[in-house]
Amino acid sequence: MGYGIKTDPSTGRELNLDKTYKNIIKPAAEEAGLECVRADEVKHSGIIDVPMYNLLVSADVVIADLSIQNTNAFYELGVRHALRPKTTIAIAESKLKPPFDVNHTVIHQYEHLGTDIGFDEVLRFRGELIETINAILASEEIDSPVYTYIKELKPPVLDTSIEEKDGSSVEEEPKETLGGIIENAILALDNDDFVKAKTLLQAAKSIDPNNDFILQKLAVATYKSKYPNHVEALREALTFIEPLDLRNTTDPETLGIAGAIYKRLWEEQDDLEYLDKSIFYYEKGFYIKNDYYNGVNLAFLYNIRSTIEQDKNNAIADFIIANRIRNKIIKICSALYNDDSFKDRSDQYWIVATLEEAYFGLGNKDKYDEFKEVAMSLSKQNWERETTESQIIKIRRLLENSVI
Repeated sequence: MGYGIKTDPSTGRELNLDKTYKNIIKPAAEEAGLECVRADEVKHSGIIDVPMYNLLVSADVVIADLSIQNTNAFYELGVRHALRPKTTIAIAESKLKPPFDVNHTVIHQYEHLGTDIGFDEVLRFRGELIETINAILASEEIDSPVYTYIKELKPPVLDTSIEEKDGSSVEEEPKETLGGIIENAILALDNDDFVKAKTLLQAAKSIDPNNDFILQKLAVATYKSKYPNHVEALREALTFIEPLDLRNTTDPETLGIAGAIYKRLWEEQDDLEYLDKSIFYYEKGFYIKNDYYNGVNLAFLYNIRSTIEQDKNNAIADFIIANRIRNKIIKICSALYNDDSFKDRSDQYWIVATLEEAYFGLGNKDKYDEFKEVAMSLSKQNWERETTESQIIKIRRLLENSVI
Protein backbone atom coordinates (compact mmCIF):
# COMPACT_ATOMS: atom_id res chain seq x y z
CA MET A 1 0.00 0.00 0.00
CA GLY A 2 0.97 3.61 -0.21
CA TYR A 3 1.68 5.67 2.87
CA GLY A 4 0.78 9.18 3.92
CA ILE A 5 -2.00 11.18 2.29
CA LYS A 6 -2.70 10.23 -1.32
CA THR A 7 -5.12 11.61 -3.89
CA ASP A 8 -7.57 9.37 -5.74
CA PRO A 9 -7.16 10.40 -9.40
CA SER A 10 -10.69 9.29 -10.32
CA THR A 11 -12.48 11.33 -7.65
CA GLY A 12 -9.93 13.93 -6.52
CA ARG A 13 -10.47 12.79 -2.90
CA GLU A 14 -7.57 12.69 -0.46
CA LEU A 15 -7.21 9.48 1.55
CA ASN A 16 -4.93 9.19 4.54
CA LEU A 17 -3.62 5.66 4.06
CA ASP A 18 -1.72 5.80 7.33
CA LYS A 19 -5.11 5.95 9.09
CA THR A 20 -6.12 2.75 7.27
CA TYR A 21 -2.89 1.03 8.23
CA LYS A 22 -2.58 2.14 11.86
CA ASN A 23 -6.27 1.94 12.79
CA ILE A 24 -7.41 -1.09 10.80
CA ILE A 25 -4.76 -3.26 9.12
CA LYS A 26 -2.05 -3.45 11.78
CA PRO A 27 -4.40 -3.97 14.77
CA ALA A 28 -6.36 -6.60 12.82
CA ALA A 29 -3.24 -8.55 11.83
CA GLU A 30 -1.84 -8.42 15.36
CA GLU A 31 -5.14 -9.53 16.88
CA ALA A 32 -5.05 -12.49 14.46
CA GLY A 33 -1.67 -13.43 15.95
CA LEU A 34 0.63 -12.07 13.24
CA GLU A 35 3.50 -9.62 13.30
CA CYS A 36 2.48 -6.82 10.93
CA VAL A 37 4.99 -4.77 8.92
CA ARG A 38 4.71 -2.33 6.07
CA ALA A 39 7.69 -1.83 3.75
CA ASP A 40 8.49 1.57 5.25
CA GLU A 41 8.76 -0.02 8.73
CA VAL A 42 11.63 -2.34 7.83
CA LYS A 43 15.10 -1.33 8.97
CA HIS A 44 17.52 -1.53 6.08
CA SER A 45 20.46 0.32 4.64
CA GLY A 46 19.67 0.43 0.93
CA ILE A 47 16.70 1.36 -1.23
CA ILE A 48 13.25 0.11 -0.27
CA ASP A 49 12.96 -2.44 -3.12
CA VAL A 50 15.06 -5.21 -1.49
CA PRO A 51 13.02 -5.66 1.69
CA MET A 52 9.79 -5.10 -0.24
CA TYR A 53 10.38 -8.03 -2.60
CA ASN A 54 11.63 -10.22 0.24
CA LEU A 55 8.43 -9.55 2.15
CA LEU A 56 6.25 -10.21 -0.89
CA VAL A 57 7.67 -13.71 -1.26
CA SER A 58 8.18 -14.67 2.39
CA ALA A 59 5.26 -13.16 4.32
CA ASP A 60 2.66 -15.63 5.63
CA VAL A 61 -0.07 -13.16 4.65
CA VAL A 62 0.03 -10.12 2.35
CA ILE A 63 -2.64 -7.44 2.48
CA ALA A 64 -2.76 -5.12 -0.53
CA ASP A 65 -4.70 -1.84 -0.24
CA LEU A 66 -5.63 -0.87 -3.80
CA SER A 67 -7.33 2.41 -2.85
CA ILE A 68 -6.69 5.47 -5.08
CA GLN A 69 -5.84 3.05 -7.92
CA ASN A 70 -2.32 2.86 -6.50
CA THR A 71 -0.22 1.54 -9.39
CA ASN A 72 2.56 0.34 -7.07
CA ALA A 73 0.09 -1.63 -4.96
CA PHE A 74 -1.44 -3.22 -8.08
CA TYR A 75 2.02 -4.23 -9.30
CA GLU A 76 3.05 -5.63 -5.92
CA LEU A 77 -0.23 -7.57 -5.70
CA GLY A 78 0.62 -9.08 -9.09
CA VAL A 79 4.10 -10.04 -7.86
CA ARG A 80 2.61 -11.70 -4.79
CA HIS A 81 0.03 -13.59 -6.87
CA ALA A 82 2.85 -14.87 -9.11
CA LEU A 83 4.96 -15.99 -6.15
CA ARG A 84 2.40 -17.47 -3.75
CA PRO A 85 -0.83 -19.35 -4.56
CA LYS A 86 -2.67 -18.31 -1.39
CA THR A 87 -2.91 -16.11 1.74
CA THR A 88 -3.20 -12.81 -0.14
CA ILE A 89 -5.95 -10.32 0.77
CA ALA A 90 -6.97 -7.36 -1.39
CA ILE A 91 -8.78 -4.42 0.20
CA ALA A 92 -9.83 -1.00 -1.09
CA GLU A 93 -11.82 2.08 -0.25
CA SER A 94 -15.38 1.59 -1.47
CA LYS A 95 -15.18 4.06 -4.38
CA LEU A 96 -12.39 2.14 -6.15
CA LYS A 97 -13.22 1.08 -9.70
CA PRO A 98 -10.88 -1.88 -10.22
CA PRO A 99 -9.44 -2.67 -13.67
CA PHE A 100 -10.66 -5.77 -15.48
CA ASP A 101 -7.88 -8.17 -14.47
CA VAL A 102 -8.38 -7.46 -10.77
CA ASN A 103 -12.06 -8.38 -11.07
CA HIS A 104 -10.87 -11.99 -10.64
CA THR A 105 -9.78 -11.10 -7.10
CA VAL A 106 -12.09 -10.64 -4.10
CA ILE A 107 -11.66 -7.04 -2.87
CA HIS A 108 -12.86 -6.29 0.66
CA GLN A 109 -14.22 -2.75 0.85
CA TYR A 110 -14.21 -0.10 3.58
CA GLU A 111 -15.50 3.47 3.83
CA HIS A 112 -12.96 6.30 4.07
CA LEU A 113 -13.94 9.86 4.97
CA GLY A 114 -10.84 11.31 3.31
CA THR A 115 -8.33 12.40 5.90
CA ASP A 116 -10.12 10.33 8.58
CA ILE A 117 -12.05 7.09 9.03
CA GLY A 118 -15.13 6.96 11.23
CA PHE A 119 -14.79 5.01 14.49
CA ASP A 120 -17.71 2.69 13.70
CA GLU A 121 -16.21 1.86 10.31
CA VAL A 122 -12.82 1.17 11.88
CA LEU A 123 -14.37 -1.37 14.23
CA ARG A 124 -16.51 -2.96 11.51
CA PHE A 125 -13.78 -3.43 8.94
CA ARG A 126 -11.14 -4.40 11.49
CA GLY A 127 -13.44 -7.24 12.56
CA GLU A 128 -13.99 -8.29 8.94
CA LEU A 129 -10.25 -8.29 8.31
CA ILE A 130 -9.53 -10.41 11.39
CA GLU A 131 -12.09 -12.99 10.23
CA THR A 132 -10.61 -12.99 6.72
CA ILE A 133 -7.03 -13.47 7.97
CA ASN A 134 -8.05 -16.35 10.25
CA ALA A 135 -10.05 -17.97 7.44
CA ILE A 136 -7.28 -17.92 4.83
CA LEU A 137 -4.68 -19.19 7.31
CA ALA A 138 -6.93 -22.14 8.13
CA SER A 139 -7.74 -22.90 4.48
CA GLU A 140 -5.82 -24.46 1.61
CA GLU A 141 -7.94 -22.56 -0.93
CA ILE A 142 -5.98 -20.83 -3.70
CA ASP A 143 -6.67 -17.10 -4.00
CA SER A 144 -4.10 -16.22 -6.68
CA PRO A 145 -5.63 -16.10 -10.18
CA VAL A 146 -2.23 -17.16 -11.55
CA TYR A 147 -2.32 -20.50 -9.73
CA THR A 148 -6.08 -20.81 -10.22
CA TYR A 149 -5.78 -20.79 -14.01
CA ILE A 150 -2.33 -22.38 -14.40
CA LYS A 151 -2.80 -25.43 -12.22
CA GLU A 152 0.53 -27.05 -13.19
CA LEU A 153 2.56 -24.08 -11.86
CA LYS A 154 4.72 -24.66 -8.79
CA PRO A 155 5.55 -21.72 -6.49
CA PRO A 156 9.24 -20.79 -6.14
CA VAL A 157 11.20 -21.39 -2.95
CA LEU A 158 13.30 -18.60 -1.44
CA ASP A 159 16.89 -19.66 -0.68
CA THR A 160 17.74 -17.61 2.41
CA SER A 161 21.28 -18.97 2.63
CA ILE A 162 22.57 -17.07 -0.41
CA GLU A 163 25.21 -14.43 0.34
CA GLU A 164 27.37 -12.28 -1.85
CA LYS A 165 30.48 -13.86 -3.34
CA ASP A 166 32.80 -12.07 -0.93
CA GLY A 167 31.02 -13.71 1.98
CA SER A 168 29.30 -10.61 3.30
CA SER A 169 25.55 -10.41 3.64
CA VAL A 170 23.50 -8.66 0.99
CA GLU A 171 22.22 -6.10 3.50
CA GLU A 172 24.46 -3.93 5.63
CA GLU A 173 23.72 -3.20 9.26
CA PRO A 174 20.12 -1.93 9.28
CA LYS A 175 19.51 1.72 10.01
CA GLU A 176 16.37 3.74 10.76
CA THR A 177 13.11 2.68 9.15
CA LEU A 178 11.73 4.77 6.31
CA GLY A 179 8.48 5.14 8.23
CA GLY A 180 10.36 6.40 11.29
CA ILE A 181 12.24 8.96 9.19
CA ILE A 182 9.01 10.22 7.61
CA GLU A 183 7.22 10.33 10.97
CA ASN A 184 10.01 12.42 12.49
CA ALA A 185 10.03 14.67 9.43
CA ILE A 186 6.27 15.31 9.69
CA LEU A 187 6.69 16.04 13.41
CA ALA A 188 9.44 18.55 12.55
CA LEU A 189 7.15 20.14 9.96
CA ASP A 190 4.36 20.43 12.53
CA ASN A 191 6.81 22.10 14.91
CA ASP A 192 7.98 24.54 12.21
CA ASP A 193 11.49 23.04 12.27
CA PHE A 194 11.73 23.12 8.50
CA VAL A 195 15.50 22.68 8.18
CA LYS A 196 15.37 19.46 10.23
CA ALA A 197 12.34 18.27 8.26
CA LYS A 198 14.17 18.89 4.99
CA THR A 199 17.22 16.91 6.17
CA LEU A 200 15.06 13.96 7.22
CA LEU A 201 13.03 13.98 4.01
CA GLN A 202 16.21 14.02 1.93
CA ALA A 203 17.24 10.87 3.81
CA ALA A 204 13.81 9.37 3.05
CA LYS A 205 14.22 10.30 -0.61
CA SER A 206 17.53 8.37 -0.76
CA ILE A 207 15.63 5.24 0.30
CA ASP A 208 12.51 5.75 -1.84
CA PRO A 209 13.61 8.27 -4.50
CA ASN A 210 10.46 8.38 -6.64
CA ASN A 211 7.79 8.51 -3.95
CA ASP A 212 5.46 11.43 -4.62
CA PHE A 213 4.50 11.88 -0.95
CA ILE A 214 8.15 12.29 0.07
CA LEU A 215 8.89 14.67 -2.81
CA GLN A 216 5.82 16.77 -1.98
CA LYS A 217 6.72 17.08 1.70
CA LEU A 218 10.36 17.78 0.80
CA ALA A 219 9.26 20.65 -1.44
CA VAL A 220 7.12 22.10 1.36
CA ALA A 221 9.89 21.80 3.96
CA THR A 222 12.36 23.39 1.55
CA TYR A 223 10.36 26.50 0.65
CA LYS A 224 9.21 27.00 4.24
CA SER A 225 12.80 26.78 5.52
CA LYS A 226 13.68 29.97 3.58
CA TYR A 227 17.27 28.70 3.57
CA PRO A 228 19.71 30.10 2.48
CA ASN A 229 17.12 32.76 1.54
CA HIS A 230 13.46 32.74 0.60
CA VAL A 231 13.84 32.97 -3.17
CA GLU A 232 16.55 30.30 -3.43
CA ALA A 233 14.52 28.01 -1.17
CA LEU A 234 11.46 28.46 -3.39
CA ARG A 235 13.44 27.67 -6.53
CA GLU A 236 15.00 24.61 -4.94
CA ALA A 237 11.54 23.44 -3.86
CA LEU A 238 10.46 23.51 -7.50
CA THR A 239 13.26 21.06 -8.37
CA PHE A 240 11.69 18.49 -6.04
CA ILE A 241 8.20 18.62 -7.56
CA GLU A 242 9.19 19.09 -11.21
CA PRO A 243 9.95 15.32 -11.53
CA LEU A 244 6.26 14.75 -10.71
CA ASP A 245 5.44 15.93 -14.26
CA LEU A 246 4.47 19.33 -12.94
CA ARG A 247 3.01 20.72 -16.16
CA ASN A 248 0.78 17.71 -16.86
CA THR A 249 0.05 16.28 -13.41
CA THR A 250 -3.52 15.92 -12.18
CA ASP A 251 -2.47 15.37 -8.56
CA PRO A 252 -4.15 18.19 -6.58
CA GLU A 253 -1.52 18.03 -3.82
CA THR A 254 1.32 18.62 -6.27
CA LEU A 255 -0.69 21.37 -7.98
CA GLY A 256 -1.43 23.04 -4.64
CA ILE A 257 2.26 23.03 -3.69
CA ALA A 258 3.23 24.48 -7.07
CA GLY A 259 0.59 27.17 -6.64
CA ALA A 260 1.93 28.03 -3.18
CA ILE A 261 5.54 28.23 -4.44
CA TYR A 262 4.70 30.51 -7.36
CA LYS A 263 2.46 32.63 -5.13
CA ARG A 264 5.42 33.25 -2.83
CA LEU A 265 7.75 33.90 -5.77
CA TRP A 266 5.25 36.52 -6.94
CA GLU A 267 5.27 38.14 -3.51
CA GLU A 268 9.08 38.17 -3.45
CA GLN A 269 9.83 39.09 -7.07
CA ASP A 270 6.71 41.03 -8.16
CA ASP A 271 6.85 39.21 -11.50
CA LEU A 272 3.42 38.82 -13.13
CA GLU A 273 4.53 35.54 -14.72
CA TYR A 274 4.74 33.99 -11.26
CA LEU A 275 1.25 35.22 -10.35
CA ASP A 276 -0.17 33.75 -13.58
CA LYS A 277 1.55 30.42 -12.93
CA SER A 278 0.23 30.33 -9.38
CA ILE A 279 -3.30 30.92 -10.69
CA PHE A 280 -2.79 28.20 -13.32
CA TYR A 281 -1.80 25.55 -10.76
CA TYR A 282 -4.36 26.48 -8.10
CA GLU A 283 -7.11 26.63 -10.73
CA LYS A 284 -6.22 23.24 -12.17
CA GLY A 285 -6.09 21.73 -8.69
CA PHE A 286 -9.43 23.29 -7.75
CA TYR A 287 -11.33 22.04 -10.78
CA ILE A 288 -9.84 18.56 -10.54
CA LYS A 289 -10.39 18.12 -6.83
CA ASN A 290 -13.26 20.57 -6.24
CA ASP A 291 -11.71 21.37 -2.86
CA TYR A 292 -11.80 24.40 -0.61
CA TYR A 293 -8.01 24.75 -0.12
CA ASN A 294 -7.12 25.29 -3.76
CA GLY A 295 -10.32 27.25 -4.26
CA VAL A 296 -9.86 29.79 -1.48
CA ASN A 297 -6.29 30.51 -2.60
CA LEU A 298 -7.44 30.82 -6.21
CA ALA A 299 -10.12 33.39 -5.36
CA PHE A 300 -7.58 35.44 -3.41
CA LEU A 301 -5.14 35.44 -6.35
CA TYR A 302 -7.85 36.55 -8.77
CA ASN A 303 -8.52 39.47 -6.44
CA ILE A 304 -4.82 40.33 -6.49
CA ARG A 305 -4.68 40.25 -10.27
CA SER A 306 -7.83 42.34 -10.57
CA THR A 307 -6.14 45.18 -8.63
CA ILE A 308 -3.02 45.28 -10.84
CA GLU A 309 -4.60 44.53 -14.22
CA GLN A 310 -4.18 47.50 -16.59
CA ASP A 311 -7.15 46.59 -18.76
CA LYS A 312 -10.33 47.51 -16.89
CA ASN A 313 -12.42 44.79 -18.55
CA ASN A 314 -9.90 42.11 -17.52
CA ALA A 315 -9.81 43.55 -14.01
CA ILE A 316 -13.61 43.33 -13.77
CA ALA A 317 -13.54 39.77 -15.15
CA ASP A 318 -10.99 38.66 -12.52
CA PHE A 319 -13.07 40.24 -9.75
CA ILE A 320 -16.21 38.44 -10.92
CA ILE A 321 -14.36 35.10 -11.24
CA ALA A 322 -13.05 35.48 -7.67
CA ASN A 323 -16.61 35.85 -6.37
CA ARG A 324 -17.89 32.95 -8.45
CA ILE A 325 -15.18 30.74 -6.99
CA ARG A 326 -16.13 31.86 -3.48
CA ASN A 327 -19.74 30.89 -4.14
CA LYS A 328 -18.55 27.43 -5.23
CA ILE A 329 -16.38 27.17 -2.12
CA ILE A 330 -19.37 28.00 0.08
CA LYS A 331 -21.34 25.12 -1.49
CA ILE A 332 -18.40 22.73 -0.97
CA CYS A 333 -17.75 23.74 2.63
CA SER A 334 -21.44 23.95 3.56
CA ALA A 335 -21.93 20.37 2.37
CA LEU A 336 -18.99 19.24 4.51
CA TYR A 337 -20.15 21.30 7.49
CA ASN A 338 -23.70 19.89 7.38
CA ASP A 339 -22.66 16.28 6.78
CA ASP A 340 -22.98 13.80 9.64
CA SER A 341 -19.27 12.95 9.26
CA PHE A 342 -18.18 16.53 10.05
CA LYS A 343 -17.67 15.64 13.72
CA ASP A 344 -15.13 12.97 12.72
CA ARG A 345 -13.03 15.25 10.50
CA SER A 346 -9.64 16.63 11.53
CA ASP A 347 -10.06 19.74 9.33
CA GLN A 348 -13.18 21.12 11.05
CA TYR A 349 -11.55 24.48 11.78
CA TRP A 350 -10.37 25.04 8.20
CA ILE A 351 -13.76 24.18 6.70
CA VAL A 352 -15.46 26.77 8.90
CA ALA A 353 -12.65 29.34 8.55
CA THR A 354 -12.91 28.99 4.77
CA LEU A 355 -16.64 29.76 5.00
CA GLU A 356 -15.74 32.77 7.14
CA GLU A 357 -13.24 34.02 4.55
CA ALA A 358 -15.51 33.32 1.57
CA TYR A 359 -18.45 35.22 3.06
CA PHE A 360 -16.16 38.11 3.96
CA GLY A 361 -14.88 38.27 0.39
CA LEU A 362 -18.47 38.36 -0.88
CA GLY A 363 -19.40 41.14 1.55
CA ASN A 364 -21.97 39.03 3.44
CA LYS A 365 -21.35 40.42 6.94
CA ASP A 366 -24.03 38.39 8.76
CA LYS A 367 -22.72 35.05 7.48
CA TYR A 368 -19.14 36.19 8.01
CA ASP A 369 -19.86 36.99 11.66
CA GLU A 370 -21.73 33.70 12.13
CA PHE A 371 -18.89 31.52 10.85
CA LYS A 372 -16.22 33.63 12.50
CA GLU A 373 -17.78 32.81 15.85
CA VAL A 374 -17.92 29.09 15.03
CA ALA A 375 -14.31 29.12 13.74
CA MET A 376 -13.08 30.79 16.91
CA SER A 377 -14.77 28.08 18.99
CA LEU A 378 -13.07 25.35 16.94
CA SER A 379 -9.59 26.88 16.88
CA LYS A 380 -7.17 24.95 19.09
CA GLN A 381 -3.97 26.85 18.23
CA ASN A 382 -3.27 30.57 18.08
CA TRP A 383 -1.58 30.34 14.69
CA GLU A 384 -4.81 29.13 13.09
CA ARG A 385 -6.68 32.34 13.98
CA GLU A 386 -3.63 34.45 13.17
CA THR A 387 -3.51 32.91 9.68
CA THR A 388 -7.23 33.48 9.05
CA GLU A 389 -7.32 37.03 10.41
CA SER A 390 -4.18 37.97 8.47
CA GLN A 391 -5.84 36.72 5.28
CA ILE A 392 -9.02 38.67 6.04
CA ILE A 393 -6.95 41.87 6.39
CA LYS A 394 -5.31 41.21 3.00
CA ILE A 395 -8.69 40.66 1.35
CA ARG A 396 -10.07 43.85 2.90
CA ARG A 397 -7.18 45.83 1.39
CA LEU A 398 -7.66 44.22 -2.01
CA LEU A 399 -11.37 44.97 -2.01
CA GLU A 400 -10.68 48.58 -1.07
CA ASN A 401 -8.42 48.87 -4.12
CA SER A 402 -10.77 47.02 -6.44
CA VAL A 403 -12.12 48.52 -9.66
CA ILE A 404 -15.67 47.40 -8.78
